[in-house]
Amino acid sequence: MKKKSMKFGIDIGHNSPPDTGAVGIKPEDQLTMDVGNRVINKLRALKHQVIECKPQRSRSITDSLQTRCNIANANRVDLFVSIHFNAFNGLANGTEVFAMSSSGRKFGQPVLDEIAKLGFFRRGLKNGSHFYVLKKTRMPAILVECCFCDARKDMRIYEPEAMANAIVKGLTGELPGEDEPVIHIPDEEDNPNKAVLRLQKALNRLEIPGQNGRSIVEDGIIGKQTKTAVENFQRITAIQQTGIAGNTTWGAINQILSKRVLRRNHAGGVAVRYLQHRLGADTDGIYGPQTEGFVKRFQQQNSLVADGIVGPRTWTKLIGCDSLSKTVSGT
Repeated sequence: MKKKSMKFGIDIGHNSPPDTGAVGIKPEDQLTMDVGNRVINKLRALKHQVIECKPQRSRSITDSLQTRCNIANANRVDLFVSIHFNAFNGLANGTEVFAMSSSGRKFGQPVLDEIAKLGFFRRGLKNGSHFYVLKKTRMPAILVECCFCDARKDMRIYEPEAMANAIVKGLTGELPGEDEPVIHIPDEEDNPNKAVLRLQKALNRLEIPGQNGRSIVEDGIIGKQTKTAVENFQRITAIQQTGIAGNTTWGAINQILSKRVLRRNHAGGVAVRYLQHRLGADTDGIYGPQTEGFVKRFQQQNSLVADGIVGPRTWTKLIGCDSLSKTVSGT
């Protein structure tokens, strides 16, 4: 059922050192940032007001948690939603939602239902009285543990777009553009499409030039121009320069296109090297103080929050939207 326009407080869990998330098959900080930003954008597309509650910096974990509550309370949001991913022993799996008040449970139940429809084990709607952010907020509040980031069973079926859709559908009863045909967009990191045309589109999207610094002609044919661009990409990402797009090169391309979250002290390898190349920093593959400075400058120049965290919005400014997947998936 469609709900009236609301003011949501969306709390992207952790991502404010020393308040960092669990480490699993994929880091919780990366997962919450990806899903959280998608939820925010979808709610705004539905004309709801969204207050982002994640602090820019924190002195301690308690400070991080209190700041999130302060932002929600000061803005008098209608509903506070904290997004997290669980971790335990690599075997526990499934989704669960926590709430304290009856009004919170009314919002939490449909969110749990929608996530469970994706194939995750339903762990239940539970009492969240032990969670700081649920105790200290003055409005109905829920904490969503989307699934377990250290469980192979969950990570095999997890897909960020589907998870964000489930949360938004549970909260509002609808999705942006719901009447339009649904196009499945695969997680780029696992995209199996290795067609020459996709290679050329990807290299152009990443602004990797061919011969004479020119963009590649997207003709589906491996010529000198495309081979040179592949060599340039391999040089930038410290892959053996063969000019042939093998599994290692495709893995690097997909890793960058997946827009994984990067931040200081992240030894992210090819994704960090590509980021450093685009921003003009030293390409050592380590996200240190110099790289953070270049990222913050780029964010300021593009009217983004200059927090030094390379999340989906910063990546979108660098490499554009996800239209590449829609255009060429399945070809």
